[in-house]
Amino acid sequence: MITTKKIRNLSFLWIVILLIQACQSDMIYNKYVSIEKNEWGKELVLEFKIPVQDTVNSYNLFINLRNTKDYGFSNLFLITQMTFPDQSKVIDTLEYEMTDAAGHFLGSGFSDIKENKLFYKNNVRFQEPGNYLFQVKQAMRNRNKIEGINPLLGVSDVGISIEKIE
Repeated sequence: MITTKKIRNLSFLWIVILLIQACQSDMIYNKYVSIEKNEWGKELVLEFKIPVQDTVNSYNLFINLRNTKDYGFSNLFLITQMTFPDQSKVIDTLEYEMTDAAGHFLGSGFSDIKENKLFYKNNVRFQEPGNYLFQVKQAMRNRNKIEGINPLLGVSDVGISIEKIE
Protein backbone atom coordinates (compact mmCIF):
# COMPACT_ATOMS: atom_id res chain seq x y z
CA MET A 1 0.00 0.00 0.00
CA ILE A 2 1.34 3.38 -1.02
CA THR A 3 0.93 6.06 1.60
CA THR A 4 0.91 9.82 1.21
CA LYS A 5 4.34 9.94 2.85
CA LYS A 6 5.77 7.50 0.27
CA ILE A 7 4.27 9.53 -2.59
CA ARG A 8 5.81 12.69 -1.15
CA ASN A 9 9.22 11.03 -0.76
CA LEU A 10 9.12 9.64 -4.31
CA SER A 11 8.06 13.03 -5.67
CA PHE A 12 10.90 14.70 -3.80
CA LEU A 13 13.37 12.11 -5.14
CA TRP A 14 12.21 12.72 -8.73
CA ILE A 15 12.56 16.48 -8.31
CA VAL A 16 16.10 16.06 -6.98
CA ILE A 17 17.03 13.78 -9.91
CA LEU A 18 15.59 16.25 -12.42
CA LEU A 19 17.47 19.15 -10.81
CA ILE A 20 20.75 17.24 -10.89
CA GLN A 21 20.27 16.43 -14.58
CA ALA A 22 19.35 20.02 -15.39
CA CYS A 23 22.47 21.32 -13.65
CA GLN A 24 24.83 19.00 -15.47
CA SER A 25 26.99 20.83 -17.94
CA ASP A 26 29.21 19.81 -20.79
CA MET A 27 31.93 21.93 -19.22
CA ILE A 28 35.18 20.00 -18.94
CA TYR A 29 37.35 22.85 -17.65
CA ASN A 30 36.64 26.09 -15.82
CA LYS A 31 39.29 28.03 -13.91
CA TYR A 32 39.81 31.66 -12.94
CA VAL A 33 42.88 33.62 -11.92
CA SER A 34 42.31 36.62 -9.64
CA ILE A 35 43.93 39.91 -10.57
CA GLU A 36 45.52 41.49 -7.51
CA LYS A 37 43.90 44.83 -6.58
CA ASN A 38 41.88 44.66 -9.85
CA GLU A 39 44.95 46.08 -11.62
CA TRP A 40 46.04 44.01 -14.64
CA GLY A 41 49.60 45.02 -15.50
CA LYS A 42 50.58 44.95 -19.18
CA GLU A 43 53.37 42.44 -18.48
CA LEU A 44 51.19 40.03 -16.47
CA VAL A 45 50.55 36.90 -18.53
CA LEU A 46 47.88 34.61 -17.09
CA GLU A 47 48.49 30.91 -17.68
CA PHE A 48 46.15 27.94 -17.75
CA LYS A 49 47.66 24.48 -18.15
CA ILE A 50 44.96 22.11 -19.32
CA PRO A 51 45.41 18.34 -19.62
CA VAL A 52 43.50 16.98 -22.63
CA GLN A 53 42.91 13.31 -23.41
CA ASP A 54 39.91 13.48 -25.77
CA THR A 55 40.92 13.81 -29.43
CA VAL A 56 37.54 12.78 -30.84
CA ASN A 57 34.97 15.34 -29.65
CA SER A 58 34.75 19.04 -30.48
CA TYR A 59 34.78 21.87 -27.95
CA ASN A 60 34.03 25.57 -27.59
CA LEU A 61 36.63 27.63 -25.72
CA PHE A 62 35.75 30.75 -23.75
CA ILE A 63 37.62 33.51 -22.00
CA ASN A 64 35.75 34.46 -18.86
CA LEU A 65 36.26 37.87 -17.36
CA ARG A 66 34.90 39.66 -14.33
CA ASN A 67 35.06 43.44 -14.36
CA THR A 68 34.07 46.08 -11.86
CA LYS A 69 32.57 49.52 -12.40
CA ASP A 70 36.15 50.84 -12.42
CA TYR A 71 36.74 49.38 -15.90
CA GLY A 72 37.01 52.53 -18.02
CA PHE A 73 36.66 51.32 -21.61
CA SER A 74 33.94 50.16 -23.99
CA ASN A 75 36.12 47.41 -25.44
CA LEU A 76 38.91 45.04 -24.44
CA PHE A 77 41.93 43.88 -26.43
CA LEU A 78 43.62 40.62 -25.46
CA ILE A 79 46.54 38.66 -26.82
CA THR A 80 46.21 34.91 -26.40
CA GLN A 81 48.61 32.11 -27.05
CA MET A 82 47.74 28.43 -27.20
CA THR A 83 50.75 26.09 -26.97
CA PHE A 84 50.14 22.51 -28.08
CA PRO A 85 51.79 19.40 -26.57
CA ASP A 86 54.27 19.37 -29.50
CA GLN A 87 55.20 23.01 -28.56
CA SER A 88 53.67 24.55 -31.70
CA LYS A 89 51.77 27.77 -30.98
CA VAL A 90 48.80 29.80 -32.15
CA ILE A 91 48.75 33.49 -31.20
CA ASP A 92 45.61 35.63 -31.55
CA THR A 93 44.80 39.28 -30.97
CA LEU A 94 41.18 39.55 -29.86
CA GLU A 95 38.79 42.44 -29.34
CA TYR A 96 35.63 42.24 -27.27
CA GLU A 97 32.88 44.78 -26.62
CA MET A 98 32.44 45.48 -22.93
CA THR A 99 29.58 48.02 -23.07
CA ASP A 100 26.52 48.68 -25.17
CA ALA A 101 26.08 51.90 -27.20
CA ALA A 102 24.76 53.72 -24.12
CA GLY A 103 27.84 52.79 -22.08
CA HIS A 104 26.19 50.14 -19.88
CA PHE A 105 28.39 47.16 -19.11
CA LEU A 106 27.57 43.93 -20.90
CA GLY A 107 27.75 40.65 -19.06
CA SER A 108 25.66 39.22 -16.27
CA GLY A 109 25.33 40.20 -12.65
CA PHE A 110 23.34 42.67 -10.60
CA SER A 111 26.16 44.00 -8.45
CA ASP A 112 29.15 46.14 -9.36
CA ILE A 113 30.85 43.05 -10.79
CA LYS A 114 29.90 41.88 -14.28
CA GLU A 115 30.63 38.38 -15.52
CA ASN A 116 31.51 38.09 -19.22
CA LYS A 117 31.71 34.83 -21.15
CA LEU A 118 33.64 35.71 -24.30
CA PHE A 119 33.96 33.32 -27.24
CA TYR A 120 37.61 32.45 -27.81
CA LYS A 121 37.51 29.54 -30.29
CA ASN A 122 34.61 27.45 -31.46
CA ASN A 123 34.40 23.90 -32.73
CA VAL A 124 37.93 22.97 -31.64
CA ARG A 125 39.07 19.38 -31.87
CA PHE A 126 42.28 18.71 -29.98
CA GLN A 127 44.58 16.81 -32.35
CA GLU A 128 46.75 15.12 -29.75
CA PRO A 129 46.45 14.25 -26.07
CA GLY A 130 48.65 16.05 -23.59
CA ASN A 131 49.01 19.37 -21.80
CA TYR A 132 47.83 22.49 -23.59
CA LEU A 133 48.99 25.86 -22.28
CA PHE A 134 46.68 28.85 -22.70
CA GLN A 135 48.12 32.29 -22.02
CA VAL A 136 46.19 35.56 -21.87
CA LYS A 137 47.45 39.12 -21.48
CA GLN A 138 45.77 42.46 -21.86
CA ALA A 139 46.74 44.68 -24.81
CA MET A 140 44.85 47.88 -24.08
CA ARG A 141 46.09 51.25 -25.35
CA ASN A 142 44.75 54.77 -25.12
CA ARG A 143 43.70 56.30 -28.43
CA ASN A 144 46.68 57.53 -30.48
CA LYS A 145 49.15 56.15 -27.93
CA ILE A 146 51.72 53.42 -28.51
CA GLU A 147 52.43 52.70 -24.86
CA GLY A 148 50.11 50.12 -23.28
CA ILE A 149 47.86 50.92 -20.35
CA ASN A 150 49.62 49.89 -17.19
CA PRO A 151 47.83 48.85 -15.11
CA LEU A 152 44.42 48.21 -16.63
CA LEU A 153 41.96 48.95 -13.82
CA GLY A 154 38.69 47.20 -13.09
CA VAL A 155 39.44 43.60 -14.10
CA SER A 156 39.08 41.34 -11.07
CA ASP A 157 39.33 37.82 -12.54
CA VAL A 158 40.17 36.16 -15.85
CA GLY A 159 39.45 32.55 -16.69
CA ILE A 160 39.24 29.90 -19.35
CA SER A 161 36.41 27.44 -19.80
CA ILE A 162 36.04 24.58 -22.24
CA GLU A 163 32.67 23.08 -23.12
CA LYS A 164 32.02 19.91 -25.07
CA ILE A 165 29.79 20.35 -28.12
CA GLU A 166 26.93 17.88 -28.19
